[in-house]
Amino acid sequence: MSTKPTYQELETRVKELERKASERNHVEEALRESEERYRMLVEGSFNGIFIQKGSTIIFANHRLHEMLGYDPGELIGIEHWRVYHPEYQQLTRQRAHARLRGEMVPSVYEVKLQHKDESWFYGEINAKATTVEGEPGIQVWVRNITEHKQGEEALRASEEKYRTILETIEEGYYETDIQGNFTFFNDSLCEILGYPKNELLGINNRMITNEANAKSVYRTFNQVYRTGMPVMAFDHEIIRKDGKKRYVEISVSLKRDPKGLPIGFRGIIRDLTERKQAEKEIERRQRYLESVLHNAPDAIVALDASHRIREWNPGAEQIFGYTRGEVVGKDLDDLIAPINVQDEARSITQKVLSGETVLPRETVRYRKDGTEVNVIISASPIIIDEELQGIVAMYTGITERKRAEEERKSLEAQLQYAQRMEAIGTLAAGIAHNFNNLLMGIQGNTSLMLLKTDPDHPHYARLKSIEKAVESGSRLTSQLLGYARKGRYEVKPLNVNRLVMEISETFAIAKREIRIHRELDEELWGILADQGQIEQGLLNLYVNAADAMPRGGDLFLKTEKVTHRDLMGKPYEVKRGNYVLISLRDTGVGMDEKTMERIFDPFFTTKGLSRASGLGLSSVYGIIKAHGGYIDVKSKKGQGTTFSIYLPASEKKLREEHERSSEIIIGTENVLLVDDEEMILDVGAQMLETLGYKVAVARCGKEAIDIYQDNIDTIKLVILDMIMPDMGGGETFDRLREINPDVSVLLSSGYSIDGQAQEIMDRGCDAFIQKPFRMEELSQKIREIVK
Repeated sequence: MSTKPTYQELETRVKELERKASERNHVEEALRESEERYRMLVEGSFNGIFIQKGSTIIFANHRLHEMLGYDPGELIGIEHWRVYHPEYQQLTRQRAHARLRGEMVPSVYEVKLQHKDESWFYGEINAKATTVEGEPGIQVWVRNITEHKQGEEALRASEEKYRTILETIEEGYYETDIQGNFTFFNDSLCEILGYPKNELLGINNRMITNEANAKSVYRTFNQVYRTGMPVMAFDHEIIRKDGKKRYVEISVSLKRDPKGLPIGFRGIIRDLTERKQAEKEIERRQRYLESVLHNAPDAIVALDASHRIREWNPGAEQIFGYTRGEVVGKDLDDLIAPINVQDEARSITQKVLSGETVLPRETVRYRKDGTEVNVIISASPIIIDEELQGIVAMYTGITERKRAEEERKSLEAQLQYAQRMEAIGTLAAGIAHNFNNLLMGIQGNTSLMLLKTDPDHPHYARLKSIEKAVESGSRLTSQLLGYARKGRYEVKPLNVNRLVMEISETFAIAKREIRIHRELDEELWGILADQGQIEQGLLNLYVNAADAMPRGGDLFLKTEKVTHRDLMGKPYEVKRGNYVLISLRDTGVGMDEKTMERIFDPFFTTKGLSRASGLGLSSVYGIIKAHGGYIDVKSKKGQGTTFSIYLPASEKKLREEHERSSEIIIGTENVLLVDDEEMILDVGAQMLETLGYKVAVARCGKEAIDIYQDNIDTIKLVILDMIMPDMGGGETFDRLREINPDVSVLLSSGYSIDGQAQEIMDRGCDAFIQKPFRMEELSQKIREIVK
């Protein structure tokens, strides 16, 4: 029999039941919360979730219905393979069966899912086994990865596209590390640099250029690294593996890691070698054409179809006087064509533009200053890309040519005149020589008669009159010889200051409107020269200065001592030594450079050939050069002219000029007289014998040599005529010197000392005496030689 529980036991049970009921309520509440949480997780998931039992879907969340385009609950009870794309259905079935069989299959894989409208998209499936109502099932999570897959495919396509571009473009692509070592590049870069890939990888960019260019590349890369700003293009010279140089254009930018830190450089290298060479060739051709255009002496003018000037070369500036800036855009013929030929000038343009051939023609145009210029004009069309753009006209200036032609004709006439004058001069010289020989016979006989005639004798005065007539005749022959330009009569030491003073004083009397200023060096050296020639040269310069000062002015004369060092920088080679400088400065109209270039030319004159011969300054030049000197001229238009004459200084002591003594000096030596004129031999022998000399005579050079050789110990002096047939005085002198180097010879001639006589004197002849000579002169010359 059972016993009744006690109250305490009942109370304990009740509390136990209450406790259990409370715990059950808590469990149920926790279960509800868990179910709610799971439901929210499943329904709120961004992924599609379904559970299949066997092949049937028994649960699908709201996201899966949306993903596949089904209405809520519409997927429940359908076969699971219907959510897959047909090409993946078999795969999913195989995986599902394998899983049901307990086989190990990857839980995550990609599939194509079939939309209700039969479109499809990519999904990532995560499936795992589960238990459904005590039976095995599969729970599947589905994530839409279509955008991701499309991104991957787009990335692959982009990579493929850019890989194709990198491998097909002509430009070289490169990537380097921070140190400039190549880490990636395309085939084109290998071709540009001439390296195979395996050799180029890791090479530093400094290895493909010289040191100077390497520094330039370093500065550019350093700039990109410091600023972060790319350099889009800079020119650079590289050196290929084979040593050949190439010109490239390089771009460079920073290469960064995912954190934005710089890890290297990347860029493009474009080969510009052919383009550079083409540019250089174009530039060379451009410079060549510009040089041709610039240096062409002709005027080359480009005109458009409206006859407006587009190009105007320096030749055009020179011929027409307009600068390029003054004419571009203006009508050509309005500027340079005379009014009466403007229509004709424009017709030439129209003919060329219409395709007609225009032959060169001579015509007249105007310079800017209004003066006429003679030109030959030719014109051709300018055609570019088969289109007529205008014409190019060429003007060849022929003014100087025409003037030169006129001058040539004038010079031919002058030359003919000069040749006639030369012939007359030669004839005059011959006449003077022969006349002097005749005068010598008269003078000799007169001198002999005067010696034996008492001054009180009625014939004495007549003889003196004859002697004066001989002297007058002698002066006439001197003038004839001067006219014949036989020049220097006697070279001797001269006082330049005295010559300058005397000639300028005489000139001042004739030209009172000119004020003369002198600054003469009192310690001036002397010169060896022919006094008459130097006087003539100075006088010509004085007259030239006077012509430059028609209304009067100032003439400054200065002498000073200089050396060859003071003539350094002159446009001629100066012999070493001392020189006497004579400068003449006037305040006249001056000369331009063009005139100065020609002032010493024969027949050149600014006065017109009708007023001057053009030989004045050329004769001055000849005189100075004949004396071993130099002459310079400085002048500017409106600022006067300065002539500077440099004559070699002489160490010979200057002697004061005295009137020649009339004393006759007697001698006793043996003298050989050589002359081909019988009259000269006769009178000459008598004069010598009268002076006390023992005389032997020879009628030619050969006879003189024979006589001298036979009497070398007794003959003290040979008086030698210069002009003789067969063997002249020069050759005779040389043969005598061969016999006796110390032979004493007095050269005698009816010619002056200039020319052949001076050459003989320069070879060592002792003295010269010009026929006719008086007894006193002969005696004194002999005593100067025979001591």
